[in-house]
Amino acid sequence: MGAGVIKNNGGGAGSRRRRRRRAQPMSEINVTPFVDVMLVLLIIFMVAAPLMTVGVPVELPKTAAKALATDQEEPLTVTLTADGVVMIQKTETARDELISKLRAVAAERASTKVYLRADGAVAYEQVVQVMGALNAGGFDDIGLVTDIGGPALDGSGN
Repeated sequence: MGAGVIKNNGGGAGSRRRRRRRAQPMSEINVTPFVDVMLVLLIIFMVAAPLMTVGVPVELPKTAAKALATDQEEPLTVTLTADGVVMIQKTETARDELISKLRAVAAERASTKVYLRADGAVAYEQVVQVMGALNAGGFDDIGLVTDIGGPALDGSGN
């Protein structure tokens, strides 16, 4: 990968009498291919890193609603799983500690926007209770996350 050969011509008047030396291997490493490979890997990781953000797996209900515009700040996501477990981002949170943790998070954030992801199998009452906790925790801009492609009320959907 980087081994070369150093030639020794001898050069001069006494070179006729001297024997020619054999070519010696070069002991320096060629760094250029190494740098090229590292730059390619850096670009691959820079492109792939944002794609690796995976949330908590829930079966979201489908609606005909369009996607909301995104903000500059990473949105806060609260998830309610089919088992009734409440998670802030990816951290499981007990229901009795939910409001206090939300207040602590709200104190550090500039935006009061929060996205609520609830499994379609969860009872409406549990979803409304979590929404009340979000409001009590200081978040008054609550967006409900759904999957697209669901039925529309005008009969145009699936």
